[in-house]
Amino acid sequence: MGRPGRLARTLVFASAVFFFAFLSSGRSGAEIYKYVDQDGVVHFTNAPTSDNSSVVSLPPLTQSNLKKYFPPSQYHYGQSPALLSGVANQRLYDSHIRLACQIYGMDCNLVKAVIRAESGFNAQAISPKGAMGLMQLMPGTSRDMGVLNPFDPWQNIDGGTKYLRMMLDRFSNDLNLALAAYNAGPEAVQKYGGIPPFDETQTYVKRVMDFYTLYRY
Repeated sequence: MGRPGRLARTLVFASAVFFFAFLSSGRSGAEIYKYVDQDGVVHFTNAPTSDNSSVVSLPPLTQSNLKKYFPPSQYHYGQSPALLSGVANQRLYDSHIRLACQIYGMDCNLVKAVIRAESGFNAQAISPKGAMGLMQLMPGTSRDMGVLNPFDPWQNIDGGTKYLRMMLDRFSNDLNLALAAYNAGPEAVQKYGGIPPFDETQTYVKRVMDFYTLYRY
């Protein structure tokens, strides 16, 4: 699931390179070509190097288009991207997340991605199905994880991180299956031999993985 994110960043970077190359050279009449190789990777070249090469249509080279297609970076390495930085309270629980991840050997970025997808960092969140708190623990899961108050941020993060660790262990560290189990239950993953064919679960796994990619980079 990480490959699409890296590919998307590569394409944006390649586009930016060509865009700025045009700006610096002033060669507005030059042509750029692209082709897709057998692995599905898109390549940009200044000459048609493949049978399926096609001309890339570039927008007019104006300052307004420059800002539109390549806006100034709003984040730096090691910080949350602009897409995530507007989420309220997410830094409030960093110390809890770090401690829980140290205890259970987890990646802090993954736990933050789960919290972002589950509750949007709202410690008082309650789902229509009765899941509670930051990591949306069901009552049965809360009891199994020793969580007495699922609305207490530390207890909830500790219980949710412990449960996610258990799912990773159960499914041989397959992150997609562990996330599917976190959402739909391990029995459903076992029954279908993979991510269950539930729209909610499939959307959930992709959503967490997307946030995980953003938090890591």
